[in-house]
Amino acid sequence: MKSIQYYGPQNICYEDVMVKPPEEGEVVVKVMSALTCGTDVKTFRRGHPVLIKSIPSGFGHEFSGIVEKVGRNVENVKVGDRVVAANSAPCGECFYCKKEEYNLCENLDLLNGAYAQYITVPARIVKKNMLILPDDLSFDKAAFCEPLANVVHGVERTEIKKGDTVGIIGIGPIGLMFARLAKLKGARVIVAGRNPIKLKMAEEFAHADEIVDLTKYPNPEMIFRDFSEEGKGIDVAVECVGLPEIWERIFSFVRPGGTVHFFGGCKSGSTVTFDTTKMHYGDIKMMSVFHHTPKYFRMALDYIASGEVEVEKLITDTLPLEKVEYAMQQHIEGKALKFLIKPND
Repeated sequence: MKSIQYYGPQNICYEDVMVKPPEEGEVVVKVMSALTCGTDVKTFRRGHPVLIKSIPSGFGHEFSGIVEKVGRNVENVKVGDRVVAANSAPCGECFYCKKEEYNLCENLDLLNGAYAQYITVPARIVKKNMLILPDDLSFDKAAFCEPLANVVHGVERTEIKKGDTVGIIGIGPIGLMFARLAKLKGARVIVAGRNPIKLKMAEEFAHADEIVDLTKYPNPEMIFRDFSEEGKGIDVAVECVGLPEIWERIFSFVRPGGTVHFFGGCKSGSTVTFDTTKMHYGDIKMMSVFHHTPKYFRMALDYIASGEVEVEKLITDTLPLEKVEYAMQQHIEGKALKFLIKPND
């Protein structure tokens, strides 16, 4: 099959590789749609200690397709089924799984290799995190299930409710989806970003109530405060950038009794400083949510299938498999949200 193979930072190749035959419980999926994502861009730029376990490696992890082959004892899907699969599944047996904290599973093994004509899906993911698509749902939309599942997890754990004022800094695809789900929860949403493509989608996709262009208003604290009820500060502040300085900054946006959600993951070893007086005497809840679980993956599919989250609006362009490196460069230059990759066209 044709595949994108990862050899190191800024070193990927379009080449022929063998399709891995399915072992017991495994499934080979013909990839009909794959998506680029921020994590892949970071991996392309500087590597990834978790996603890339050996070199060369498959690359990409957001996809949907058709079951091509099944291994022994696969019961929940069959050849010809239209499916979407997550990039992980919990073991169900470790310390964290026993506490139902499945996203923290000690044996979480992340799947890579969606930038290819076929991908062999491990048995645990097949059993716990592979879903059959509704007949009327396109592969292109279904491929958004994995990134949206992370956001569903974040929104549900934040406990956003009707009438809340929610502020989001960082409106890449994740921030935009967070804003959209907050709106569906009945919140009033203000977002801030600087990329014109993303600012446009904040209106057309997320339907945010207020959009702050940081190129014009680099210090948006007052705008966020004025947006909030009685000017006291927003109920929920969400950081979707993953920079320590933005973590510290967004902390000042929230009102006493509010919630700060650090949703963007910072570089390993990063540290931040907060005003402990404001945090303690302001009764501020600070939280962060990582990854997804089978529950939220299913919820993501339901959101997409219902049409409530029009994920297709986040697609910048459709590209063939051999253009993945071009897609990575476009992301680096800030010229894209997500590219739809069609390996078998």
